[in-house]
Amino acid sequence: MGRVGVLLLNLGGPDKLEDVGPFLYNLFSDPEIIRLPFRWLQKPLAWFIATRRTKTSQENYRKIGGGSPLRQITEAQGEALREQLQSSGLDAEIYIAMRYWHPFTEEAIARLIEDGIDRVVILPLYPQFSISTSGSSFRLLEKFWQENPKLQEVEYTVIPSWYKEKGYLEAMAELIAQELDQLPNPDNAHIFFSAHGVPKSYVEEAGDPYQQEIEECTYLIMQTLNRANKYTLAYQSRVGPVEWLQPYTEDAIEELGEKGIKDLVVVPISFVSEHIETLEEIDIEYREIAEDCGISNFRRVPALNTHPVFVKALADLTADALENPSLTLAQVNQMKKKVKIYPPERWEWGITTSAEVWNGRIAMIGFIGLLIELLTGHGLLHAIGILQ
Repeated sequence: MGRVGVLLLNLGGPDKLEDVGPFLYNLFSDPEIIRLPFRWLQKPLAWFIATRRTKTSQENYRKIGGGSPLRQITEAQGEALREQLQSSGLDAEIYIAMRYWHPFTEEAIARLIEDGIDRVVILPLYPQFSISTSGSSFRLLEKFWQENPKLQEVEYTVIPSWYKEKGYLEAMAELIAQELDQLPNPDNAHIFFSAHGVPKSYVEEAGDPYQQEIEECTYLIMQTLNRANKYTLAYQSRVGPVEWLQPYTEDAIEELGEKGIKDLVVVPISFVSEHIETLEEIDIEYREIAEDCGISNFRRVPALNTHPVFVKALADLTADALENPSLTLAQVNQMKKKVKIYPPERWEWGITTSAEVWNGRIAMIGFIGLLIELLTGHGLLHAIGILQ
């Protein structure tokens, strides 16, 4: 088999407040976030948007300690995975490949080539596949493999999604049970699954399997938990005027409050690491909404992080991928159609109030308003007025 490497894919996030501006610049420099007819506009526009959004985003990160914990947690997950694989007799090097911040995907690729890795397992830290998360990293990796002769010498296989993995389901159920059992009457608590949303068009027009995988994953977790609690699935972090997957988390929480629910256990189903969407959006924003609606016991299930059952599941996924026939990047890129771009009715540039959005590229679909201004001759400065 030769030397084995595992490439862990994640979004990335600013390590400290000073990193927020550069992080946003990298995010908006991605042509998959803002698709421009003129390549020369990409970086100037990215600089402009990042400049406008930096202060607001820094305030959100300041609430959770001044930076994203995503890198530290991902590195800890990688080290735990390496140790777990080693204990089962498989020596593998772990490489962290972040999409928009250090260590970048390019850095990870350079390291594994330098280390002389012969075979790589590409493992996204997103349980469910979406064209906007795993798919984006897969397309970038496919480009690297096509352009780099040294990389073409490295065999690889891809794990597109793994929400059905037994150990993952068991770890989620265990964490939920721990939160339920801390309530006075666990059986009366309502379990609230909050997944990151995507625009409805991604599912209906582009064939994104994300919604189906999230719904099936929720069902499988409840089956594994094996308790009679009622539950709800909703979607958080929507942006802009287009319709996203529903119900929206804030609306669903308000409806449960109106029904007299007092005990709510919130499960961040699409996240395996603590980051701004769990620590700020759920723990602060949604908690306030719940309390205003009369929900007196608001408990949030922690992210999996380095939960030993979860780490064992990642190791099992890796071992199985090495034993089974290889799956290529071309096979797992599932963008079937060009996604419709909608004109904005009302828009605030940037990503959501929770700045570290793992599908930030879809937060920019309102760009068509600016593009219209550019193409109709009103000029960039006038177009910028739309953003005020």
